[in-house]
Amino acid sequence: MRVAEYVTYDAVGLAELVAEGEVTAAELRAAALEATQAVDPQINAVVETWQDEDEPQPGSTPLAGVPFLVKDIGAAMAGRRMELGSRLAAGHVARADSFLALRLRRAGLVTFGRTATSEMAYSITTEPVLYGATRNPWDPERSAGGSSGGAGAAVAAGVVPLAHGTDAAGSLRIPAAYNGLVGLKPTRGRVSLGPDFDELFSGLAVPGGVSRTVRDSAALLDQISGPEPGDPYVAQQPSRPYAEEVARHPGRLRIGVLGQAWGGRRTSAPVADALSRTAALLADLGHQVEEAEVGLGVGWEEYVLANARLFTANLAATVDELAAAFGRPVDSSTLEPATLAGYHYGQRVGGAQLVAALAVRNRVSRSLARSFDAYDILLTPTVPELPTPLGAYAESARTLDGLGWIDTVFDRAPFTMPFNMAGTPAMSVPLTADVETGLPIGMQFAAGHGREGRLFRLAGQLEQASPWAGRIPTVWAGNRTGR
Repeated sequence: MRVAEYVTYDAVGLAELVAEGEVTAAELRAAALEATQAVDPQINAVVETWQDEDEPQPGSTPLAGVPFLVKDIGAAMAGRRMELGSRLAAGHVARADSFLALRLRRAGLVTFGRTATSEMAYSITTEPVLYGATRNPWDPERSAGGSSGGAGAAVAAGVVPLAHGTDAAGSLRIPAAYNGLVGLKPTRGRVSLGPDFDELFSGLAVPGGVSRTVRDSAALLDQISGPEPGDPYVAQQPSRPYAEEVARHPGRLRIGVLGQAWGGRRTSAPVADALSRTAALLADLGHQVEEAEVGLGVGWEEYVLANARLFTANLAATVDELAAAFGRPVDSSTLEPATLAGYHYGQRVGGAQLVAALAVRNRVSRSLARSFDAYDILLTPTVPELPTPLGAYAESARTLDGLGWIDTVFDRAPFTMPFNMAGTPAMSVPLTADVETGLPIGMQFAAGHGREGRLFRLAGQLEQASPWAGRIPTVWAGNRTGR
């Protein structure tokens, strides 16, 4: 299959071709590798590709035979490097498959490489020292977001139709917004983190993916969700596959709109305009749309402090484990400034402080749950500004301590993190673009615990009413004429 044809299909469409015998999984993999070679020198999204000798033997799932990429953190695959975007973990090879990797294999996805992450997934831009900055396919001078920026850039540029990522504070939704993609953060407990972990970042982090179509995101969640032995808790299983939800009418929904974020950062004019257009579209579709007051249950400073303690305490434990495993020092030769500052801050977090931070997590969860009693869906911008220029966080990373870094990250991306704390699902949808620059603008839709089906129904309706498939970035594998 030529690359120019390959990029016109989403993952479900490619899998249908494989099932019908019109193309083989090996041919799709070859097209994906060619697409990688065509665009990755411009965006630096793919860390490594794997040249396996055996032809893939996919099964019969809705994604069987589709080329796929995993993030360089959060999906251990036996015998493959997983370096966490860090010099501290350089050369690390996973000894066994995670439960997630096993599910990806059973889904018939043809995983052929790794995508870039910010170091330890600890930033909302993907500019690690280990392998350099990932660039946004819509404007290579801008960030692709983070921490799943490599996944976002690769999917947006046509390397693969969907890719794995993780989300602890917006790390799927922010790259989705920056790159014009669908990005779902599932409910806590929807996708297993085992067997090596029961929680990551004290329950804040979950696995998922980014894609160019709603049905691809639904099909992926169908394949990776479900409990595994030893999981500490699980989300209630859906009554039908998520793939079936996409075409179902969502009904008339009560949608609360939050245009200005907690913490005081003002939403920029282009994003505010995009939010207004989205609210008008929802009203035209028959939904009840109104401005909402959504409380966090705690003050912003207390919220930031609790998150800083949760993130940095977990980071410090991870860093110590890696340093011991590789016999490497914990200093500026192995860690970037923001990560090192977080490590030192986390070393000072006491047990009582960590327990208090978990209590804040509970208060935020309870407060947002009350909002979902009043509304079926909460609508916010995914981020309050257009994709930032590369290097925008460099000065803050060099000068701030661990608390200051978290404060900066939350200030720049205030809308996403509360739903990580609450453990509820949230999805960035690429409904609009900036009128002046053409840059994509993501809208975030959040629902109550376990309500991914509601999100897929609404997103499916919006994709039909305001399709985005025709919007193509500057760096696009399909632009290689004759290929």
